[in-house]
Amino acid sequence: MVDLSPQTPKATPVRILDGPRGTKPKAKVSRRNVMLYGTLLLIALYYLLPLYVMVVTSLKGMPEIRLGNIFSPPVEITFQPWVKAWSEACTGINCDGLSRGFGNSIKILVPSVALSIAIASVNGYALANWRFKGSETFFTILIIGAFIPYQTMLYPIVIILRELKLMGSLWGLVLVHSIFGMPILTLLFRNYFASLPEELFKAARVDGAGFWGIYLRVMVPMSIPIFVVAMILQVTGIWNDFLFGVIYTKPETYPMTVQLNNIVNSVQGVKEYNVNMAATLLTGLVPLVIYLVSGKLFVRGIAAGAVKG
Repeated sequence: MVDLSPQTPKATPVRILDGPRGTKPKAKVSRRNVMLYGTLLLIALYYLLPLYVMVVTSLKGMPEIRLGNIFSPPVEITFQPWVKAWSEACTGINCDGLSRGFGNSIKILVPSVALSIAIASVNGYALANWRFKGSETFFTILIIGAFIPYQTMLYPIVIILRELKLMGSLWGLVLVHSIFGMPILTLLFRNYFASLPEELFKAARVDGAGFWGIYLRVMVPMSIPIFVVAMILQVTGIWNDFLFGVIYTKPETYPMTVQLNNIVNSVQGVKEYNVNMAATLLTGLVPLVIYLVSGKLFVRGIAAGAVKG
């Protein structure tokens, strides 16, 4: 006979674990961490020490500076060197400090950045999505132009600006910065647009969008990070430029960097180190603020395809 009575399942013996399993957590203080953070701290100090010296020197009076201890904090803080650097420092017969140079730099910077980014973004968009006959040859020539040393083109540009009646004017320098910025910006925009999904471009074409419709409604809204990258590169390059500013402008239209050089290298009277330091810090504030405000977008733009081939 077959036993049809319900069978009681046998109890499975439970194994008692000896202790927690898995990777042992690493100690917060280890030789590796000490070496890593120690190296990073030394590098940070290496770059921050000159900035510290500049700041504390700019806040001291000349009697305190003459004592010779450049690393000591100011005994009595004074902002007079900053005021003098901005509006009273003399360069030759002009004693208006950096204020005139700041205004000239702004007048050069804004149209140069806007013009170069607008043209380069359209160029990169066309090279990435609207291939035409000879586009690769054009792109190769454009990239070669990005690596030609500026010094070899100084005199030809002087002749061109002279013929255009722009030599010594702010608009002449705007034209120079816009042209020299376009090759590398075109490369950035072309690589970024090429990294975007091609299906978006094809879908917009199916919906009837044309060249400018796709660019303005699809590409630009998706490309804010690369526009920020281009803006930071152009702002930094144009604002810090000295070579083009001293060659293609005149004393009335000197940018801020040229004014700074004239103030620091002035041989008239006593060398005022506090004023020189304050003038240097004032000149570097604009690119520093741009980096601090848009640093995250800059990293996103680089990581999202700005340097991809």
